[in-house]
Amino acid sequence: MRNRSAFVAFALVFGLALPVFAADTPEPVRMGCGQMTFDTVPGWGLGPDGKSVIGPTHGGVAVDKDGNIYTSAHAGVFVFSPEGKVLRSFLGDKYSDMHDIKIREEADGEFIYGARNANAEGIKFNARTGDIALKLPFPEESGLKLTKFNPTAITVAPNGDIFLSDGYASDHIFKFDKTGKYLMHFGTKGNGLKEFNTAHGMTLDTRYNPPRLLICDRNHEPKGRLLHYDLNGEFIAEVVTGLGMPTSAAVQGDYVSVPDLHGRLVILDKSNTIIAVLGHNADPAKRVNYNVPQADWIEGIFSGTHGSSWDKDGNLYVQDWNVAGRIMKLVRVK
Repeated sequence: MRNRSAFVAFALVFGLALPVFAADTPEPVRMGCGQMTFDTVPGWGLGPDGKSVIGPTHGGVAVDKDGNIYTSAHAGVFVFSPEGKVLRSFLGDKYSDMHDIKIREEADGEFIYGARNANAEGIKFNARTGDIALKLPFPEESGLKLTKFNPTAITVAPNGDIFLSDGYASDHIFKFDKTGKYLMHFGTKGNGLKEFNTAHGMTLDTRYNPPRLLICDRNHEPKGRLLHYDLNGEFIAEVVTGLGMPTSAAVQGDYVSVPDLHGRLVILDKSNTIIAVLGHNADPAKRVNYNVPQADWIEGIFSGTHGSSWDKDGNLYVQDWNVAGRIMKLVRVK
């Protein structure tokens, strides 16, 4: 009931009996501004008992051509209908801990590409059947001597080349061809203009021709930033600076959604100007906080925004880094 507060005030003035409202059924919350205005969908993705069904989340979100939503959690990958019902899941050791996921339509079907930080590999599997088509372990042929390999992001070029970011370790970005053959790597750890301090997120920025890489330099000092590189690993430019901790990026048309671990999501236009901020958490104790239980979730307020994706209608699906497993649907207001 959208006008609950007004009704309560009216009832108190005129002595009417107050109805009992369900405390566990929040109202939709409107957020954003202008053409980037959204309404939340309370309870989206929860089970019949109102509890999260996916378990702890530290992953990404992707939407297939039919509008179904894929989100990765510690347990594996869950597939939801646009209405928020679980359609299928890919669980167990083969699918666990995908820190980032992308979906791509290819000649023989749609495939999920995942960066498995805890399992030190990239992976490609069929989005319908779960059949694994490709694995990308650390490429020994690179000649690098790394003590740790912790991939955090993955994306795919138009020709099928695969980019895998070692964002929790060396901050190198590795390039493979579509068969998994190592081609090259670029990037190094640091706070210089052309260095990464946690190359945490990455996507193909199709707002440009030819497309380029959009990379989230999450821990760059003094503030996080986004960078452009071409598909040969050459630096192009800083896109935007002064962000909090940008974790990932998703492109639709001229717009980019960028989750920030500080508990908000920013939207950029084609000029890379921030045109909306969603779900900002004003409570420092609840920002960058994995341990916010479901009982303390606040409708329309994020706590550790980590992954996002758009559907064809411009609706957003957002995942929090969260102990109980939180994924939300934001419906674009036309």
